[in-house]
Amino acid sequence: MALPRPASPRTFWADLKAFLAGQDKTKIAIGLLAILMPVIIVTGFILDTRTGIMSNRLRIVYVQSWPANRSDDEIKKQNAIDQKKRDAERLEKQRAYQRLAKNLGIE
Repeated sequence: MALPRPASPRTFWADLKAFLAGQDKTKIAIGLLAILMPVIIVTGFILDTRTGIMSNRLRIVYVQSWPANRSDDEIKKQNAIDQKKRDAERLEKQRAYQRLAKNLGIE
């Protein structure tokens, strides 16, 4: 059983033009929209994978080593110092958001 000979691209385009000429304009528009929507969705997923949101780099976490025999007063002093640092960082972030709100006219 012999396979049919493939048609030339010229024949394909002629058949496509004849088919589209016999169709209503709304059917053609809906058909193009039906093809375009999955293409847009798949393209969005492909572009999303390239943004690098989930980095493959390893994250290094530094941990302080404390002596096991330190007193409660030393712990409280260190906690107070750390809390001051966190409060300063939080205040700076709050000021940055306030500046942004002022620049955007939200304030």
